[in-house]
Amino acid sequence: MSAVSPPSFSDVNKDVIRPLFKPTALWAFALVTALCFLGFGIYCWGYQLEEGMGVAGYAPPVFWGVYITTFVFWVGIGHAGTLISAILFLFRARFRTGVYRASEAMTIFAVISAALFPMIHVGRLWYVFFLFPYPNQRLLWPNFKSPLLWDVFAINTYLTISAVFFFVGLIPDIAAVRDASRGLVKKLYNVLCLGWRGTDNQWRHYMAAYGFFAALCTPLVVSVHSVVSWDFAMAQTAGWHSTIFPPYFVAGAIFSGCAMVITLLIPMSKLFKWEPYLNIWHFESLAKLCMLTGLILTYAYGVEHFIAWYSDNPYEWGIFVDRAVGNYDWVFYMMVLCNCTIPLLYWFKKVRTNLWGLWLVSLVINVGMWFERFNIIASSLAHQFDPGSWVHYMPSWVEMGIMLGSFGWFSMWFLLFVKVMPSVAIAEIKEGLRPPLRSDAEAA
Repeated sequence: MSAVSPPSFSDVNKDVIRPLFKPTALWAFALVTALCFLGFGIYCWGYQLEEGMGVAGYAPPVFWGVYITTFVFWVGIGHAGTLISAILFLFRARFRTGVYRASEAMTIFAVISAALFPMIHVGRLWYVFFLFPYPNQRLLWPNFKSPLLWDVFAINTYLTISAVFFFVGLIPDIAAVRDASRGLVKKLYNVLCLGWRGTDNQWRHYMAAYGFFAALCTPLVVSVHSVVSWDFAMAQTAGWHSTIFPPYFVAGAIFSGCAMVITLLIPMSKLFKWEPYLNIWHFESLAKLCMLTGLILTYAYGVEHFIAWYSDNPYEWGIFVDRAVGNYDWVFYMMVLCNCTIPLLYWFKKVRTNLWGLWLVSLVINVGMWFERFNIIASSLAHQFDPGSWVHYMPSWVEMGIMLGSFGWFSMWFLLFVKVMPSVAIAEIKEGLRPPLRSDAEAA
């Protein structure tokens, strides 16, 4: 392929399919590292099951800690995939073409990672079925007025619809992999692509289904993390009971999700030499989304503090003062630094058009968004209405190990995905290219 001429249809197929089934040394190193993190997380979880929840570092009344913090973090990470693939598709944003496939995969694996933490959090895994509403002979029913039960419905709906949307979008590209394969692999991909042949009738049904699922997924972007925010906003806990939480959480979820897409795709574009399909234009557009949602998030921080001060409620205002000058002041300032200050570098075009600058700032945002969730949860629970119940909760090594294990779990699935499925949308990239002419075909 010429460095000047745009890629042809055959070039797109070859370039995107080339990395599949061919493990490289760098990919293998990344997978082994992810498995090491996962193994350590499994060891910590086994230790917790054997010794009990006392090793988790909980200090009454703080019974939500790292586990729920990481649960909310992973649910938030999963939002960018649906935003990029569904909402930007409906708005016909062209830059989504190169990035949406990997971001959709990220959504699925992030939600799967989030689903681990309610099970880990309850301690006794063998009683996890109590989390789900189902007919039972004991007549024990969950409280349908509880936001924790709303989470079950919202997140499972989100995972189901996102997975179907993800698979529907993959069908034409799986067929391209099938056509480039032989033997058993070809037969397997032929089953996965549902016998796709690319006929006019199939394309019309495909586009109708894709548009339908895009429209169905769009309200989920707002609804799911709004429901997660109600876990906090519906409680009477000082520092949580606020109507600003739903838009605040949604903006934060999109902010962190777009940053994670940048974090994952920049190494992929360099490793697989996908610059014609994943280039600085795509990453700069994602950075602009981070700029918008980062400003919304900064505004929400300010409004949250203003509401607490203006309410003249000493308990509410006491939480926010404690966050700034109390035991968790370092968490608060890490949150502000990583989410409000450092992302301002994206306002400079030199940073937005520099891959190292883009990647490092996205890493900082991911760290800051985890600290934001920890700041909300730990500081409010540790500093409640009765001064006699104030505690200083700090995570134990077991909690941090399980949290690191979740990153290994997520990375493992993502690394396996990029070796068995096209991580860039072949069919949609071709839509933006000049169609091959008869003379081109004859010359080939």
